[in-house]
Amino acid sequence: MSQVRSSTPNSTTSGKSRRFVFVLLENFTLLSFASALDCLRLANRRSPQRYYDWLLIGDGGESATSSTETKFLLDEDLIELHRDDTIILCGGIDIQQATSKRLLNWLRREARKGVRVGGLCTAAYVMAKAGLLDGKKATIHWENQDSFAEEFPEVELGKSVFSIDGNRMTTAGGTSSIDMFLQIIADDHGEELANWVADQQIYSSIRTDQDTQRLSVPTRIGVRHPKLSQVIQMMESNIEEPISPSILAKDVGMSTRQLERLFRRYLNRSPKRYYMELRLQKARNLLMQTDMSVINVALACGFASPSHFSKCYRAHYDTTPYRERGTQAARLSV
Repeated sequence: MSQVRSSTPNSTTSGKSRRFVFVLLENFTLLSFASALDCLRLANRRSPQRYYDWLLIGDGGESATSSTETKFLLDEDLIELHRDDTIILCGGIDIQQATSKRLLNWLRREARKGVRVGGLCTAAYVMAKAGLLDGKKATIHWENQDSFAEEFPEVELGKSVFSIDGNRMTTAGGTSSIDMFLQIIADDHGEELANWVADQQIYSSIRTDQDTQRLSVPTRIGVRHPKLSQVIQMMESNIEEPISPSILAKDVGMSTRQLERLFRRYLNRSPKRYYMELRLQKARNLLMQTDMSVINVALACGFASPSHFSKCYRAHYDTTPYRERGTQAARLSV
């Protein structure tokens, strides 16, 4: 595996630069981290003085491995920071396993100083676990939305590519780090510099915190039919209390038979089957990412009884919810 070290400050730096302290968690998403860091690098390249410095730290202070199995050498352990530092937590897969008590205690201590804290990709989970997002707006990767919402109801979770609420910042992962750091650069040094950085990255469609992270329904399903998209959006918004096909059809001005034909034609399945698949997909996310009981997962996904849930789950995934939970637990313990 290759090894990468962080940048060292330029000895010719004049004036005070802003320091970002990147906390690399095990299995962090490389794209999210690299996108953020490259924005800072390019801003420095364009500016007459060094605007930004950065430090790589982590629990243990030795190294952290990304989800691509690239190993990064760390500059420091979880050290005491200055009040004007900005913490950027870099998360990825298996975020619960990467969240240690030591990390949470350190994060709470630094946050009490008033340090600005951000989380990339799934790192919003760490921030919420430390109590830093209570009553705050936040976002997280769409794959983790269901489990996050169940575990942290006190957080105002949105589906935007990034969210900035006071001194708390979160991104959805991937290239959304670029969008948030372009916003930071624009706030610090003006839009001209931020636009120059985006141009250098061949990043022509800068998104704001009002843009949603997922593709539109028509793009995702590969079909552009307004009534079909409207029904699917209604399904996705009503997982816990499913709406009957007859009501869905009536709400978009169709008969139940017309709705059936529409789904058969474009998606090769009935509305009921498609709706079931959405509910089971959410159930699997909850089983894999939370410690919710199987009964509570069933209720959260609109199943009246655990036995019915287990039967439907097995028919779709060829395993039971209990075995799925056991397999995930065994994988994480390795």
